[in-house]
Amino acid sequence: MKSVYMINGFLESGKSEFIRYTLEQPYFQIRETTLLILCEEGEVEFDRALLRRSGTVLEVIEEEADFTTGNLTALEKKHKPERIIIEYNGMWNYKKMKLPRNWKIEQQITTIDASTFPMYYTNMRSLLAEMLRGSEMIIFNRCDGIQDLSNYKRNVKAINQKAEIIFEDANGEINEIMEDDLPYDLKKDTLELDNTGYGIFYLDALDHAERYLQKKMVFTGMVLKPGDFPKDYFVPGRMAMTCCADDMAFLGFACEYDKAEQLSDRDWVRVTATMTWGYWEAYGREGPILHAISVEPVKAPKKEIIDFT
Repeated sequence: MKSVYMINGFLESGKSEFIRYTLEQPYFQIRETTLLILCEEGEVEFDRALLRRSGTVLEVIEEEADFTTGNLTALEKKHKPERIIIEYNGMWNYKKMKLPRNWKIEQQITTIDASTFPMYYTNMRSLLAEMLRGSEMIIFNRCDGIQDLSNYKRNVKAINQKAEIIFEDANGEINEIMEDDLPYDLKKDTLELDNTGYGIFYLDALDHAERYLQKKMVFTGMVLKPGDFPKDYFVPGRMAMTCCADDMAFLGFACEYDKAEQLSDRDWVRVTATMTWGYWEAYGREGPILHAISVEPVKAPKKEIIDFT
């Protein structure tokens, strides 16, 4: 069987950039020949040196009528490739596509230009759905300046629930926590935060404070009392391992509590609080500030350290 990597997407959606990047990666290098079939030619050209270095031969099929099992088999006999990459034309009907019997799709990837996604989703949804339905990975690129990526994700998940969805801007992959990925329901009046939930809340609140303003949350934390804090403030939080055992950080926000003076460093407490956003001198900028409704002593949790590794 010949391994086939199918790259879908409309014109100028980033298919060629993705293929070029992949060919340059050491993990994708093989000694045998790779056959690259282009079904449309976009702005990105493939450098001859890259093709030679990666052992890749390029063939172009310009017309949908020429994308037949007979022509594909002829290209296989001509080049005898170990694997095949197909940059498929997004305007061709994917449902009608047929491959030779000895060709097996190992991975299907769809690239999407986020800036034009609403237009295609509204006007060419059936073509887009055919591309998305069988894709294991869906890459939204050119996401710069787009605010509603969560809605894009919901649109895609409605078609393909299992696909991995990646968002990229000019700086690379966007490691943003989507609202749908949160381990708690923001629609609830009170958020009960377990170990995982607290860690995600801490990270998400820095970027999306609006999700938590005036919302009640409950979590278990360790008390930290910096010497320069006002008497009615402390920091409830958790130690977190972000890389390895030598890379530990305390994750916590300043918390207003009228009995903070009665607390001691390293006490464990159950905190019920709301959150506002404002300037805090210890932050050196604006940031989340908690306001305790209640603070109750509790035993240390079985897992005191949150593991992000």
